[in-house]
Amino acid sequence: MSDITEPHLMVNGTKFTIDDSWLGESLLYTLREQLGLYGSKNACEQGECGSCSIMFDEALVCSCLVLTGNAVGREIQTIESLAPDGSLSDIQQAFVDVGAIQCGFCTPGLLVTIKNFLESNAEPTDLEIREAISGNLCRCTGYGRIVEAVRVASKASEGTEETLNDND
Repeated sequence: MSDITEPHLMVNGTKFTIDDSWLGESLLYTLREQLGLYGSKNACEQGECGSCSIMFDEALVCSCLVLTGNAVGREIQTIESLAPDGSLSDIQQAFVDVGAIQCGFCTPGLLVTIKNFLESNAEPTDLEIREAISGNLCRCTGYGRIVEAVRVASKASEGTEETLNDND
């Protein structure tokens, strides 16, 4: 008999053995139901809403569209990776400060998307912000406060302060 290693997922820097999972199920299902990482949300199951966005080998993807079998041995980062020590990241704090969180369902996917976006564009324009989050649906905020939160987070990462605008 050949020596076969057990399938595993590398999620947020931790190796998880997934021998009890069906490799044909979605990565989103495995993250939530098998690994207990409930931050990524299950909404459309078609890659249209962005609520399940994760980083997959440094690429932003909808985890509902990735099969668990395709994720074996790959590097995965979920919303839980943004604040591993329990303190809020700059992006999370900006969402709180600006009031960009309403029901919170879209928030994890937006936060992962924005973190990825700000890593490649530290000083975005409003148009660039809106383009970056265009794959994430939010039915509560109207996006004004989300865009403002990205502005605040980008300034926080530069070490400067931004005055919050209550006109959104």
